[in-house]
Amino acid sequence: MSGHVYDLAVIGGGVNGCGIARDAAGRGLDVVVVEKGDLAGATSSASTKLIHGGLRYLEHREFRLVREALQERAVLLDALPHIAWPLRFVLPHHRGLRPRWMIRLGLFIYDHLAGGNGGRRKLPGTRRLDLSRDAAGLPLKDDYRTAFEYSDAWVDDARLVVLNALDAQENGARILTRTEFTAADRGADLWTLSLRDVETGEVSTIRARAVVNAAGPWVAETLVDRLKVKTPERVRLVRGSHIVVPRLFDHDRAYIFQNADNRIVFAIPYEGDFTLIGTTDADHKGDPGRVAITPEEVDYLCRAVSGYFRRPVTPEMVVWTYSGVRPLYDDGASKAQEATRDYVLTVDTAGAPVISAFGGKITTFRRLAEATLAKLEPLLPARTDGRALRGPWTADAPLPGGRLPAGGVEALVQSLALSHPVLDERTRRRLARAYGGYVHRVIGDAAADPSALGEHFGAGLHAREVAWLMDHEWARTAEDVLWRRTKLGLRIDAAGVRRLDAWMQARRSARLAA
Repeated sequence: MSGHVYDLAVIGGGVNGCGIARDAAGRGLDVVVVEKGDLAGATSSASTKLIHGGLRYLEHREFRLVREALQERAVLLDALPHIAWPLRFVLPHHRGLRPRWMIRLGLFIYDHLAGGNGGRRKLPGTRRLDLSRDAAGLPLKDDYRTAFEYSDAWVDDARLVVLNALDAQENGARILTRTEFTAADRGADLWTLSLRDVETGEVSTIRARAVVNAAGPWVAETLVDRLKVKTPERVRLVRGSHIVVPRLFDHDRAYIFQNADNRIVFAIPYEGDFTLIGTTDADHKGDPGRVAITPEEVDYLCRAVSGYFRRPVTPEMVVWTYSGVRPLYDDGASKAQEATRDYVLTVDTAGAPVISAFGGKITTFRRLAEATLAKLEPLLPARTDGRALRGPWTADAPLPGGRLPAGGVEALVQSLALSHPVLDERTRRRLARAYGGYVHRVIGDAAADPSALGEHFGAGLHAREVAWLMDHEWARTAEDVLWRRTKLGLRIDAAGVRRLDAWMQARRSARLAA
């Protein structure tokens, strides 16, 4: 154990943990993040990939949560112009479910809670659609004649987590992935945390003045079993599952469908050639790390959207599925879909302080981080160097790659057409979206021939990009690259996956031997 003492140790490399680390490091705190798997390896890469207020939460009277989330929607669209963008949602009126007046009222409230259709980021307000005339009606059954269209936004959830970690590191934080937190010794002023490298088995210890427990589905287990803190707070594990099918419609809007069980299901344009359908809400029992969609959930999602689309969606059409366990704060709600999506922060000061984050949603991760720092800073000892910590700063700070040239993503796509003519249009757009203003750091300033980008694994993925992901974004396996840093697992064949895996293993071995 070295003599170094961190100000803050963050347990968990999901969106909340990395968001807290970014905020804390940017304020001047000495931060370490401990994640037992890959960044965004669990819940934070298994969302519906929306930045939204949560229209259905209005029915549960969670007005504060919806307002906060809608305000954050505007903040994040400004901070993440490369990995997040506005998206219009079409809500067909189902005559047997909520009446038109109720939908209109809900959307009126939704627009105005945002502070004028989007706050500082103006988004189009709600409008009514005649589905017999609008393109949104073409893939729908003739039963649906009227719809309402409103604004929300889409985000690449896994890249959101990685970019928070990257910004935290650029502000001085240390990010430890594939490192399991196994035990803790709590003193009056310091925590001593025992760690284990999950790949090598090597054990080590670190010391910190405070701990933030952002372990997601493992938050209660971490608090009670490893940090040894007694608490009445509980987490409710709710499984959300999604299916991906070949593209079901040609336009660029999403659908939100009501169902007779009072749940809603989204159908969202996804990765160009696909439609993403989700999500389910089912209480999850067992290990949160072992989660997969059930046949019943696949059938439920297929039935839900087939009630609206002319062309039925069947299980045989599914090309990919993913599931995640949402760690919701257990407020005693009788149904999984009614459990609050709000976050709860608990503080224990019976010794060196620990703050635990229960619940939350991807849209409000930045506000959760600010609230955590507000609780944490009074608990930390005065700095010996006399320097004051910076105040809240993330509301106006783009994430890495978020500073785009005039013309935004489209300008980047055009610049790649000039500097990298060997890349096809789909790959140029994917790279611009993934890396934004960092794109030329990733693949170099100029490449007139394919060899400059290194081995090609398929679908526009070259060795030079993979090397960046390994060196700068903590990717270690083909799965990290294909399903979290990108979604190219939908396009690269088995042979390409094997070549990618072999290349990454050889590169790691060579670096370790050097």
